[in-house]
Amino acid sequence: MVPTAAGGCEPPQPGALVLGADDVRRAVTRVAHEIVERNRGTEHLVLVGLQRGGVWLTEALGAALERIGGVAVPTGSIDVSLYRDDIALRPVTVGAATHLPVDLSGAVVVLVDDVLFTGRTVRAALDALNDYGRPRAVQLAVMVDRGHRELPIRADYVGKNLPTSRDEDVVATPAGVELHRRSGGGA
Repeated sequence: MVPTAAGGCEPPQPGALVLGADDVRRAVTRVAHEIVERNRGTEHLVLVGLQRGGVWLTEALGAALERIGGVAVPTGSIDVSLYRDDIALRPVTVGAATHLPVDLSGAVVVLVDDVLFTGRTVRAALDALNDYGRPRAVQLAVMVDRGHRELPIRADYVGKNLPTSRDEDVVATPAGVELHRRSGGGA
């Protein structure tokens, strides 16, 4: 919801900037504090960004966690392209290489993505993580939760809850969060 001049709130207009760069920075800082609070520090934490959209957020959260705790938290990225359950529905293009700097066995892994939608990408990430060890726990941090879940997946840390329609796309970057209406038939 976007505040109006009259003091009320209305849904954001398609193509609208929902969060600016300062809002994104504040959300990153808040989520980082929530991660520290829930885990009683940063020991045993590993941040793993989902290629491609979660990588920038992983880096931002890693920097914020280091500022808060004074210790660098290992950060990496994972490409889940080959773990998706919709491979038969659309062509698979490997987005980027997986890079995990530490063994995940026994770690508390915080999966990080820019936008949580149906939950299918997160499900693929959970499957992919199994190839890299057995974490003690897996948590999920996202900049935007837009609803429309198709699987029982819920984020532990959310920068912004943003109700959307299925014919809208959410673009989250360090510069801000924008809402766009899809042209054509949508995906």
